[in-house]
Amino acid sequence: MRTSPVDDVSNKAAEAVDFVDRYGPTILAGAIKIVVVLIAAFVLRAVLRKIIDRITIPGKEGKKPGLLKPLRERAPQALGNLVSERREQRARTIGSVLKSIVTILIFGIAFLEIMIVIGLDITPVLTSAGILGVAIGFGAQNLVKDFLSGMFMLLEDQYGVGDVVDLGPSITGTVEAVALRTTTIRDTGGTVWYVRNGEILRVGNSSQGFAVAVVDLPLSYGANLAEATKVLERRVADVAEKEPLKTDITAKPEVLGVEKFTPEGITLRVTVKTRPGRQWAVQRNLRAQLMPALEEAGFTAK
Repeated sequence: MRTSPVDDVSNKAAEAVDFVDRYGPTILAGAIKIVVVLIAAFVLRAVLRKIIDRITIPGKEGKKPGLLKPLRERAPQALGNLVSERREQRARTIGSVLKSIVTILIFGIAFLEIMIVIGLDITPVLTSAGILGVAIGFGAQNLVKDFLSGMFMLLEDQYGVGDVVDLGPSITGTVEAVALRTTTIRDTGGTVWYVRNGEILRVGNSSQGFAVAVVDLPLSYGANLAEATKVLERRVADVAEKEPLKTDITAKPEVLGVEKFTPEGITLRVTVKTRPGRQWAVQRNLRAQLMPALEEAGFTAK
């Protein structure tokens, strides 16, 4: 027996009402849960990012970022009351990494929660994630190594932008950029070197805390060493009290005496503690000042 169109509409309406009565509360509750999960994820992410900013952004008057307070500072005497570029970079880079980690974790957990609300089985997802993680671990070992090395380098403050470093054979220069994967070095010839952090086995930093300017001055074998030493002591003390060296020298200069004997003559050594990175300028200035003083006193090298 054929039904009329009116009866068909009535049946469909009844089915729709029955479907809403049966599944409506569940769908509504699920939608509400999904909205709550998303809102909670965004709010939690915003709060955590705000906290990260508070502990990584330097405070007023050069106050040390909270994240770095428990970490070792390798050059406190050079930093003084100012926030150094190195300190800012360490905090900024670590903060950026923490923000990325927080975002991935929060939205990853939110995605799994939404799948549970929808009624999907998350076991295959977790299994696939584990397998994918192992595959990435094997396929990107060097990348992970570079990343971890960069993190520890920043945490330990091994070097920063502006430091003069020696990272190995033929790689000596000024640090121009420090990232989690690579370090950029410009040598004295102007060549830019991109060094993977995972390949750095040792670091020689000439710009942390203080530096020492070393000046060797040659004398003939017939020279009076005691008198030559007195001339150097007077001259280096006078030079250290005048500009431009006064601002670069941080301690009293020392005339150490005879450093070595060579077939050509005797070498006297003078040392002075300087601000980091200024030792080479001080050395050049001292050579230009001390050698004429010896010559005026009658001491010459063969």
